[in-house]
Amino acid sequence: MKLPEAARENLAFLLAELDGQMAHLLAYFQAPSTAAAQKVILRAGYTHNLWSRVQSACRSAHSRGKPSQSRRLVLQNVDTIARNLDQMSRLSRLALVHAEDVGRVKLLRPDAYRKVLKQVRDTLHEVLPALDATDGKSAIAIGQNTSDINDFYDRMFRTYTRDMRDSRHTEDLANALLVLNELRRMGESLQGISEALLSISIGQNVQFERYFTLRSVLSGSKVADDDIVLKPLAETRSGSAISSVSTRGKDGDLIDAVFKDGEKSKVKEERAGVKSWHAIYPGLAPRILSYEKRGQSAALLIEHLQGHTFEHVLLNEDNAALAAAQKALHKTLTDIWTRTRTETPAQMQAMTQLYARMKDVYRVHPEFDVGTIRIQDQKQPAFADLLKAAKLREDDLCAPFSVYIHGDFNLDNVIYDPGEAKIRFIDLHRSRYMDYVQDASVFMVSAYRLQVQDGPLRARIAETAVALHKMAAKFARAQNDPTFEFRLALGLARSFATSTRFVFDEEHARRMFLRARYLLDVALAVPEGCEARLKLPIKELFGD
Repeated sequence: MKLPEAARENLAFLLAELDGQMAHLLAYFQAPSTAAAQKVILRAGYTHNLWSRVQSACRSAHSRGKPSQSRRLVLQNVDTIARNLDQMSRLSRLALVHAEDVGRVKLLRPDAYRKVLKQVRDTLHEVLPALDATDGKSAIAIGQNTSDINDFYDRMFRTYTRDMRDSRHTEDLANALLVLNELRRMGESLQGISEALLSISIGQNVQFERYFTLRSVLSGSKVADDDIVLKPLAETRSGSAISSVSTRGKDGDLIDAVFKDGEKSKVKEERAGVKSWHAIYPGLAPRILSYEKRGQSAALLIEHLQGHTFEHVLLNEDNAALAAAQKALHKTLTDIWTRTRTETPAQMQAMTQLYARMKDVYRVHPEFDVGTIRIQDQKQPAFADLLKAAKLREDDLCAPFSVYIHGDFNLDNVIYDPGEAKIRFIDLHRSRYMDYVQDASVFMVSAYRLQVQDGPLRARIAETAVALHKMAAKFARAQNDPTFEFRLALGLARSFATSTRFVFDEEHARRMFLRARYLLDVALAVPEGCEARLKLPIKELFGD
């Protein structure tokens, strides 16, 4: 899109002003003097005013123009460029303030700064051409300067700290370190500008390192890395980001894939989970096209699965489509649980999981953190006391066998392909042999916690949870699992309570928390040794 004239004009003025400040900064490091420093320090307000004008022009254009994702992305990132340019001006002034506090100029080693400052100034000359051309290569080149600045920072840091050991002038050297740190932060601003330009070029907000990870992971597959179309799909609570990637294969065919990157341990677990499903139950998990590690992060390129998430089907498709998806899901789960059954007993440890997450629950909903309550003559124990008592009961109770479970069995981790009437799983980093009640309880509550207020839809959600329970209970009877219902009560209590940390709506969260408390009360009321007698009122639990 064409930039608003006011935004482009003031961005050009901002770059020109910053170029002048960088020239004065260079002059200072060529011949340090208070007069040279003041030429930059006294220009405090102008760059901020120019950024404000760019921001105002972008906001005005967004409100006037035809709403579109691409328009919003361009305007947002132009504002980001201007904000980072203003930040570089601030950092220039701070660097000179600290430099002026260095009494012995030779300890600053000003000559060492000239090359890297000239590099920063020359890089700024490339910003406007890169923006006008939406040139991804130029955007990358701007960001790559950050690596040179970081190398310079590392060398000078070692020099200053070595001088500190051999000198009594630690105050001067401490101020020199502050100068150096402002330059390092300029490099961070350059990377921010690079990411904004790259985002405009690609058409999606992207981090500089993430883009290189994507190119790296593409090079490890049968996929070309030119003309990449990247679209956001999700951001996980563990910090991973998931995007769809459309590009051409090396044979020219159109290829759709899913790109997932994040902390190396999490991505590594995902890769191991996918591999384990291929070995244990082929055809359920997507194929891994490529895997790459970069320092403490890693990335996967995964086969794009046809179909919709179960959440989409539940909320958007007609009754026939939902019934077909449920039939496929129930058949798949029964088959998985039957085929992967081992005779090793399994402990779900739902109460241990719940205890570990209660601090996060209370951070979002501190109103739940209450002690013992008295209602007339009735004493209601604190939730923490119920949890402790339930944990003691659970410690002595195991599932009589293990099955291979998904481990994070939310509705949006289940894909249904209506063309093949087939279920597939994604997000498999927690897969393991475990009590199947873990997956059943997570799925049921992930349906209930959907923040949908429409009456018919709420009824549909309840029916979905009830149907899943009916299928799991039938499996339990067939497998001679008498304590299924009791363990389900604990699993549901865990999932209802922990899900409140993802729901800010106070009423909806309270409904879930009260259900968790009720389930613990019900389970603890069962005499020890009589767990098989418990029957849960599932319809009432999931109805509103």
